[in-house]
Amino acid sequence: MQQHSTAHGFSTVAGKVPAPCLVLAGVCGIQFGAALAPRAYPQAGAAGVVFLRLLIAGVLLCLLWRPNRRSLNTVKGSWVTVLAAGTLLAAHHIAFFEAVDHVPLGIVATIEFLGPFTIALAGSRRVIDLLPACLAAGGVVLLSGTGTGSLPLSGLALAAVAACCWAGYILVSARMATLLSGGQGLAVAITWAALVSAPYGIAHAGGALLDPYVLGVATVVAIASSVLPYSLNLEALRRIPPRVFGVLTSLEPAAGALFGLLILRQHLDWPQWLGITSVACASIAASYLGTGARRTSRVNAKSSSVPEQGTAHDEADTPTATP
Repeated sequence: MQQHSTAHGFSTVAGKVPAPCLVLAGVCGIQFGAALAPRAYPQAGAAGVVFLRLLIAGVLLCLLWRPNRRSLNTVKGSWVTVLAAGTLLAAHHIAFFEAVDHVPLGIVATIEFLGPFTIALAGSRRVIDLLPACLAAGGVVLLSGTGTGSLPLSGLALAAVAACCWAGYILVSARMATLLSGGQGLAVAITWAALVSAPYGIAHAGGALLDPYVLGVATVVAIASSVLPYSLNLEALRRIPPRVFGVLTSLEPAAGALFGLLILRQHLDWPQWLGITSVACASIAASYLGTGARRTSRVNAKSSSVPEQGTAHDEADTPTATP
């Protein structure tokens, strides 16, 4: 199917930017949007901001990628996969943004990152793979430092729910990427996520959803932390290996802490900064160790007398960070 002119133009412009810069811009956009969203909480609450963010992002992505209903109907399992991705995305957004209302953004982003980190380590059978796991566990312990006061269990629980939903979304979206071309699946999934979150958002925000200030904040958040990062990552993944992508997105917890400090004035103690650094380093280590394991398995597979069946996109190389 021919790519829509708007999406083609976006790809042309993004193609002139180095791929690592695209990923880093996406990382900053996601955390900037997460730090900006609480500015509208007094009027609409986290529920209202999440609903508006997903709705605006869904509309913009549909205009950008122009999903084709015929394509979804002809591909077996596409609707189930897309709707599952959207449902997980809605649950993730609600849990994440509610958590930010109770716990500093840097800590929420770090706990959320443990979801894809767990996927990266899943199935490991080597002793050396325990190194990043222990490093991440140590980081979580440091995050529980009491210098900033005891963190509410409700906020930590919401962050953990966000991590689980994000991990589930990554697994489902990997399947979605193999079924549908371009950003069609992403556009439909986010639109469905907006519909799923609508009752929760409308019930909590009511008429505040029409407040110009709330709409303005939600629009900036939708563009900065949904439309641009997801689209930039799609372009970057066409040009850099998953290992590099995983290393770059490992900076998300640190970016969350930085934007939390600059925008929300959320100060962390040095043990918590050290904990965030430990989780980021653990993710980088997992990316390198995972690459070595995949390379070894491919060499063994090539030396085998039984030929492998595969596709151009190796599912083992699917990155486990932000899609």
